[in-house]
Amino acid sequence: MRIMTSQPLDNPIWSALRTVHAHLALTDGPVARYPAAVAPFVSVSDAAADISAPLARLVEPGEHLYLVGQVPKLGEGWSVEMHAPLPQMVCRSPSKVKDGPEIIAMSEAHVPDMLALTGLVFPGFFRARTIDMGRYIGLYHGNQLAAMAGERMRMDGYTEISAVCTHPDHVGKGYAQRLVAIVSNAAFERGSTPFLHVYRHNTRAMAVYERLGFAVRTDVALCSVTRQ
Repeated sequence: MRIMTSQPLDNPIWSALRTVHAHLALTDGPVARYPAAVAPFVSVSDAAADISAPLARLVEPGEHLYLVGQVPKLGEGWSVEMHAPLPQMVCRSPSKVKDGPEIIAMSEAHVPDMLALTGLVFPGFFRARTIDMGRYIGLYHGNQLAAMAGERMRMDGYTEISAVCTHPDHVGKGYAQRLVAIVSNAAFERGSTPFLHVYRHNTRAMAVYERLGFAVRTDVALCSVTRQ
């Protein structure tokens, strides 16, 4: 069964940059994006909007970005590497937190470790200032960051769970489930509903999220583009 919610999740990047993340937004009319050091995401107010000129002003030649939800018609000077449906999952109630190692709040001092871990298991999305988007937590084994998770797109009423990463040496220990439950429950405590995006082929992750009470709301478009 698919759960339907309200409009903001249909265009999550735009919704975030117009509300909670407005202080991070680079905006030109119907186009808004995160700074390159924060996240590789750009958005449009509406797929039918005239975005050619503002998009060219906001995006540097050679820059690679992602759109989620609303995808406009791109003119000459753009290449589309991928355009596919992406499951969007929503959680409706707090989850039980599994026992496990000590959890710490991630800070700027941890960014090199966060970049190393995300670059190893999920490259391309986490940037030097992604930590500015929300709260991130992690757990260490010695000096090695073993797992992490945090908040990415945030808008009125909703918080995206993201950067859910486990080092290959520690897969299968339940760390991702523990971290996602903690971040999700914190969102609920603030009156915000947690949601996330996951590739459909990542069945292992989808199973973890389903155990935590997440269910697919709908598929949203994921489009990977480069300005030539």
